Amino acid sequence: MDNNLPADPHSSQNVPAHVAIIMDGNGRWAKARGWPRLFGHRAGSQNIRSIIGACIERGVRFLTLYAFSTENWSRPKLEVNGLMHLIGDYIDREAPIMHKMGVRFRHLGHMEDLSKSLQRKIRNAVDLTRDNMKITVCVALNYGGRNDILRAARSILASGIPAEQVNEKLVSEYLGTRDIPEPDLVIRTSGENRLSNFLVWETAYSELFFTKALWPDFDASTLDEALEAYSQRRRRFGGVDGISVETASRSVQP
Repeated sequence: MDNNLPADPHSSQNVPAHVAIIMDGNGRWAKARGWPRLFGHRAGSQNIRSIIGACIERGVRFLTLYAFSTENWSRPKLEVNGLMHLIGDYIDREAPIMHKMGVRFRHLGHMEDLSKSLQRKIRNAVDLTRDNMKITVCVALNYGGRNDILRAARSILASGIPAEQVNEKLVSEYLGTRDIPEPDLVIRTSGENRLSNFLVWETAYSELFFTKALWPDFDASTLDEALEAYSQRRRRFGGVDGISVETASRSVQP
């Protein structure tokens, strides 16, 4: 064995199983170049495949991308229409490639506000890739965290479950994310430091990483910065280092 070989830069990292990214800054990226906002969205879409590939190489098993929120419908109609057309074209072009990469595609959000054509494209991509195992990529499209919780609450009420049986586990089972793990790491690009209604239930104990890089400029090296920052953190989930929550509570004097 050659001891002079360079070390694997990811071998010592505690790689998160689930990374979620708020892909922000497409419009500002385009504006800085004197281009229409839609050009920024197109550039951002072209960045997705390389980031998925980088996540696969680093051992990330789940990747969730915030593509379009329930609040984004308030943007100018021309931009929204252009973005929906861009998303449809992206699915047509990338779904076969993602399938070959071993990507399992998932949609988070609610279909009813999307065009019938886009709904069909999403379902086809999900069906095509459903048996792939290398990485699960969840695209949050027409998604809002509060809306998802509200729908879960309505479904629980409609099912007739007694109030005393409602707990966190039950609520989680009614969310759109019910069959995927909660994010270990949330990354937001563009320098904004907020979650913007993204996975508000699921991110209660997620680690957060904010970068000034605009989404079209976000690359594998920036991803590595986020993963390195994550690997240096201690996740206590409300507990104390080396002490269980139960032990800590017994040690507190009245």
